[in-house]
Amino acid sequence: MVSTATAQPGNVGIYVNALGVVTPLNTVSVKSRVDGQLVKVNYQEGQLVHAGDPLVEIDPGPYQAAVDQAAAKKNQDQAQLNLQQVELKREAALIAAKIDSQDAYDQVAAQVKELEAAVKSDEAAVESARVQLAYCHIAAPISGRVGLRLVDAGNIVHASDTNPLLVITELQPITVIFNVAEDDLPRIQKQLRQGKPLVVDAFDRDQQNKLATGTLETVDNQIDPTTGMVKFRAIFTNDDESLFPNQFVNARLLVNTLTGATLLPNTAIQRNADSAFVYLLDPKQTNELKTITMQIITVNTTDGTVSAVEGIDPGRVIVADNFNKLTDGAKVIIRKPASETDKTGAQKKRRTDSP
Repeated sequence: MVSTATAQPGNVGIYVNALGVVTPLNTVSVKSRVDGQLVKVNYQEGQLVHAGDPLVEIDPGPYQAAVDQAAAKKNQDQAQLNLQQVELKREAALIAAKIDSQDAYDQVAAQVKELEAAVKSDEAAVESARVQLAYCHIAAPISGRVGLRLVDAGNIVHASDTNPLLVITELQPITVIFNVAEDDLPRIQKQLRQGKPLVVDAFDRDQQNKLATGTLETVDNQIDPTTGMVKFRAIFTNDDESLFPNQFVNARLLVNTLTGATLLPNTAIQRNADSAFVYLLDPKQTNELKTITMQIITVNTTDGTVSAVEGIDPGRVIVADNFNKLTDGAKVIIRKPASETDKTGAQKKRRTDSP
């Protein structure tokens, strides 16, 4: 006894499958830009942070003192400049009255210019000190998830330290980089030139569960001559964070959709050394014992559990299981669906129970 399946008309996608790696758009290693003691940590390990959120604080005391010192030096030079500017005006009045010499005026003018330069230098020193003070308050440069804390509060950190204070990884959106054979590149480029967005599905290692759906973002500018592969990058919104950095996934790129195809279940398609084939049931036979015929087919593409084939018309009934004893021209009995079997059994029971 065998089960049957019917060839159905429908649409099927033409895919390119590849192994991919989940890669964040941005990963930032946060380091200190000044030396000092780490006095406060404002985040929890694994926390989602937004750009601008405070992360850690370095003791600002020495840098605040440097700001105050630079500001005091500026005020001192500014006061001297104001005094010399008054003296310059007085010298100008004396020259006009022919009381003082030009040499005395030139000396005061030179002192004024010198002090003006000193004030400008002081202003730069104040701004530099304020920048150093601002570096004591480290904020998140991007939005993302914080990793494990690498430095605890109380430690002395330096701008020259090799290890970062923490690492932030952007998770939304996120990308998958996968390699495609150069033979598949022309038909993909054809779709891209037409401006069509190409859909990419990310599946788990077993290719059983679809993790996320995204779109192809870009193609690398060269083929790797050692492997004959070209890198593709797909982008995913990753709203549910189903994709994780450095995770291995199976990427499936939808290149085109085949419409009006004849679809068969993959389990019904058999293969020998020469070709693929199915066992057709004779549609003219009405008796319980039916003759089967081996029909050669061509499998065009496969999508999940079905394949688009040529060599068989929609509506034809084929054998779906128990192939081990089947041959061309054999006779089989069709297994009735469970619902029909239950119904027939119930009818027999009612006839038996009738008086």
